[in-house]
Amino acid sequence: MSTADELLGTADADTKLRVLIVDDHDVVHWGFRLMLGNQTWVERCISSRSAAEAYALAERYKPHVALVDLFIGEESGPEISAQLRERSPGTNILLISGAGRISPGAAKAAGASGFIPKDWGAADIARAVRMVGLGMTVFQPQVDVDAIPLSSREREVLDLIAGGSTNREIAAALHLSPHTIKEHTSSLYRKLGARNRAEAVQRAQRLGLS
Repeated sequence: MSTADELLGTADADTKLRVLIVDDHDVVHWGFRLMLGNQTWVERCISSRSAAEAYALAERYKPHVALVDLFIGEESGPEISAQLRERSPGTNILLISGAGRISPGAAKAAGASGFIPKDWGAADIARAVRMVGLGMTVFQPQVDVDAIPLSSREREVLDLIAGGSTNREIAAALHLSPHTIKEHTSSLYRKLGARNRAEAVQRAQRLGLS
C-alpha cells in the first residue's frame, strides 16, 4: 500500500470536506458536482465560473479544497489559486486541465497542492480531491522529454497520427511503404508506453511532444 493510501485509510471517516469547483464549462460543473456530490466524504460541493465568483464563494463557505481549471476564460488558474489562498488560507488548491500543463514548481509557487489532467478516471480525480482536501499533495512524476528517444521520422509520424491520418495516408505523405509506417508506429507505442493511436497522441500531448 502506498503512503497516500495509508494516509487516506487512517483519515477520520467522519471528516467531511467542502469542495469548490472553479471552471467556466457547464459540462464540467455538471460532471464534477454529480461525481463529487456522491462521495460520502463531501459535505458540500459548490461551483463558480469566474474568478470573482470563486473569491466570493471561498470567503463565504471556506472550502477545504478548490478544484481550479488551469484556464478560466482569459483568466489564469494559477493567479486565481494565489488569490484564493490569500482570501481563504484554509483552502487547499488542486489545479486541473484538459490540455495545458504546469510544472510542480510553478503550481506550488501559486499556492497549489497538486495538478492533475482532466482525462483521469472519475475515481482517481475524486481521490486526488480528497487527498488535497486533507492536506496532502498530488503531482504526477516529472518525465524528462529528452529521455524519450524519438527519431525525427517518428516525430513526423506522430504529428500525422495526431492530425488523424491513417497509416496509408502517412505512408503517402512521407513517401514510405505502409509496412515501414507500421514499424514506426509500433516503435512509437513502445517508447511512449501506449497501446494504440489514441493513447500515443494523448501521452505525447501530456509530454509536450505533439
